Formats: sequence, C-alpha cells, structure tokens
Amino acid sequence: MDYAPVLLHAVDRVEVLTLMDNYADVLLTNTDVVYRPPLAKGGRIPADTLLAEHGLSLLVTLHGEDKSFTFLLDTGYSSAGVLHNMELLQIDPAHIETIVLSHGHMDHGGTLYSLLDRIPGPIPLVVHPDAFLSPRYFELDDGRKLLFPETLKRSELENRKVRIMESAKPVLIAGDTALVTGEVERTTTFERGLPNALLERNGAIEKDPILDDQAIVVKLKGKGLVVISGCAHAGIVNTLRYAAKLTGEEHIHAVLGGFHLSGAFFEPIIEDTIQELKKLDPHILVPMHCTGWKAIKRFSEEFPESFILNSVGSRFTLS
Repeated sequence: MDYAPVLLHAVDRVEVLTLMDNYADVLLTNTDVVYRPPLAKGGRIPADTLLAEHGLSLLVTLHGEDKSFTFLLDTGYSSAGVLHNMELLQIDPAHIETIVLSHGHMDHGGTLYSLLDRIPGPIPLVVHPDAFLSPRYFELDDGRKLLFPETLKRSELENRKVRIMESAKPVLIAGDTALVTGEVERTTTFERGLPNALLERNGAIEKDPILDDQAIVVKLKGKGLVVISGCAHAGIVNTLRYAAKLTGEEHIHAVLGGFHLSGAFFEPIIEDTIQELKKLDPHILVPMHCTGWKAIKRFSEEFPESFILNSVGSRFTLS
C-alpha cells in the first residue's frame, strides 16, 4: 500500500476523554496533561460512579485556530456502560459529529446502536469493510470455537440513517484535522496478529487477520503526531510506523489506546515492543484496554517520564 503523504491540517490542541476502559480509579491525581474526575462535588461523594468494562471508548475533540471538531472512537462493550458514563461526565451525545470504529469486535461497538438512538439526525460512521464480517471466532487450545457477537449490522445502521463511510484506505475527517488510517501495513517481524482469530467465509473457516484494525492520527502543531489506537491488532509499532508514512511526519508526540499485549501469546513480544517504542521516543504514552497489566507495568518502568496510567473519566489535554 503506497500512498503520497496525506495533507493533514495541524491542530493547536487535542483533548481525549476516556468514556470507557478496563480500569477505573477515583483516587488518581491530576497532572499538567491529564485531569481526573473529582472524588466529590460540593463536599459530597456521589452514590453513583463511573463504570469500567473490557471495552474502549474515547471522545476526541480537536481545536484549531477558528474551529473545533468532536468525534468518537469506539463505543465500549456493553449496551449501557458508555451512556452511563457520558451522563455522569455530562457529555451530550448530540455533540458527536462523527463515529469511528477501530474494528468490528464486540468490545468496541457495544453501545453503538443505543448511542445512535440518542444522536439527532444522520451521522457519519467510519469503518473498514471487514468490520462487517461475520461469523468470527476465537479458537481455544482444545479446538473449541467461541463465536463473537455480531456487532455491526447494515440493516440496523440503515434504519438509523447512518452515513457509512466504508474504506480500507485512509480517510480524512474533522475538517481534514484527523486521519483514520484504514488498513495498517504490517512490517515488523514480531507483531503477528491474533493467532487464534478465525472467520467463516463462503462456508469455510479461515484465519482472521483482522484487517479492519485501524487507528486515528492527528498532527499537533509544533509537536508531532498524536496516534490513538483501538486494539492495535496490526501491532502498535506497525501502527505508529504507518502513521508516520501516511503523513510524512516522523515524530510521534503521543500514543494512546489499546496495544493488545495481554495474554500468553503476546507477553513474549512486550520487550520487543518496548525497544521499538524507545526508538520512536513518544513524549506521552498511555496504554489502555487490551494492553494488559504486565505490559502496562513494564511501560511504567521503561518510560517513567512519558507513561500515564489511564482510568475511566480521565481527560488528556495535549497542546
């Protein structure tokens, strides 16, 4: 996949609000980069709280010289979690201008239909064509196949008058200030995808390379690229390299999102990932969701200045 560098307009400020992640902690403190929801309001600790689940949803707002854009990457796992957290965080779904799905797995599209029902009028949905593939399976060591829920249904989207922007190639959104990568080139030797992912096509079972995996790239003025991944099934290093190739911008200022380094198959490549990330030298590193505890611990040790622990409700401001 060879593309001329994409003309991506730089922004002055990037805000990323975590609507859903695997982890919630009300005792984390603020820094100059991240604001945490307060434990109490008006001297009272509330009876309700933000929910965490094995899913991801990030609300991204980009601020330019004279205009701002707001879009959503992924919608969590359950049908209720993201909407519950949006209510507590006082986020109006009507302000979302575009929805991007990183890929078609259930932990990234769970609240999609419930959320669409709260958004007035048609809204663009940026998605890779393979996100609609079904059935998809997760194969166990004993040969059993676990069926993934069917997250995306065209009929459901059409009923809600969603404008489907379906592309395997890069797509510009938000006034050309954000780039959805489309299918990510896979060039590293150690990032080999999810080995036990299968799909059924034309009645036959085959390996699922999860080609629908994609990320979001933003250029922060004077700083470099901000790359936001969903699960990085293509590999987080592959994703960052591809972001640099697409934009012609080599410096990675920040990387946030899922790195998919959890579990027995992926833990052996944690150290390779760390070494490659050190070469890219991101100023801000926020592993989320499927990165896994062992990898997150190692990132905290190896990137003490750039690492930030994420939690539901955390708002990152990059400028």
